[in-house]
Amino acid sequence: MNIAYIPSPAHGVYHLFGLIPLRGYAFCIIIGVFVAVWLGNKRWLARGGRPGTVADIAVWAVPFGLVGGRLYHVITDYELYFSEGRDWVDAFKIWEGGLGIWGAIALGAVGAWIGCRRRGIPLPAWADALAPGIALAQACGRWGNWFNQELYGRETTVPWALHITSSTDGRVPGYYHPTFLYESLWCVGVALLVIWADRRFTLGHGRAFALYVATYCVGRFWIEYLRVDDAHHVLGMRLNNWTAIFVFIAAVVYFVLSAKKRPGREEVVEPDASDGSAGDAVKGDADDVESAEVKAEAEAEGDTDGKPEEEGESEAESVDKAEAGPTKKS
Repeated sequence: MNIAYIPSPAHGVYHLFGLIPLRGYAFCIIIGVFVAVWLGNKRWLARGGRPGTVADIAVWAVPFGLVGGRLYHVITDYELYFSEGRDWVDAFKIWEGGLGIWGAIALGAVGAWIGCRRRGIPLPAWADALAPGIALAQACGRWGNWFNQELYGRETTVPWALHITSSTDGRVPGYYHPTFLYESLWCVGVALLVIWADRRFTLGHGRAFALYVATYCVGRFWIEYLRVDDAHHVLGMRLNNWTAIFVFIAAVVYFVLSAKKRPGREEVVEPDASDGSAGDAVKGDADDVESAEVKAEAEAEGDTDGKPEEEGESEAESVDKAEAGPTKKS
């Protein structure tokens, strides 16, 4: 028995007032979404975007991402829902756990693309702003696996071993590598790396997002080797390992080609983002032009002999003086 270990929660579901179920897995996902939108909004504003744009597009990206993540999980682990003795209705119970990040990012990107088109902004720029936030959202979401006592690694005696107490669904109580914790910490590191690299090298046109994808795949590859849950194998490796390899290559290729084709960062990420300053400047210019025109018209009306208005006024003054002269003598 390990003297030091990470305990598993006694329950993954808690009931408010004994009636409303509050699921730890769902809370972790929700917290992750809020963190991603909060940080993404700050980065979007720093790039010259408008407040609220990130959240507006997230309204499209998040539902698509949840559906994509669930589809990937159900397709790659179909035997959990469609084999003999299983209930296919469980495939829709997303709150019980089971989201594939590969499907979530892929279909979430489709939702983001729709939202970006509706707002008239480039998807790569929005993805760059969201990249570190997505990594932090994954870091939060992985703690949902801790609540569900799932996706742990091999048995171990390290002081930070995860103590699994549940015996349902084929689990064997014992002490295992906390792969949920490893991936959570890795994702935090990925977020910090992307933020640093983005500031240091002024990444743009989707390269910050590509860096996030590539570095996440590196961590997911070695963490996947520690897991002992059932998974499909291809040529001796888990399916997720192959997915990580292919996605890593795609991200690196995109990063290199994008850097050669479009170095630097987008100058304008949201064409109509001005928060009033640009509009005030334009309005000021229009006022200047209008005042100049009014002045020109006034000068034209006061110019009777082709002389400046000042000269016309001098002649009028001399006439007044001439008329006033005799009056003064009498």
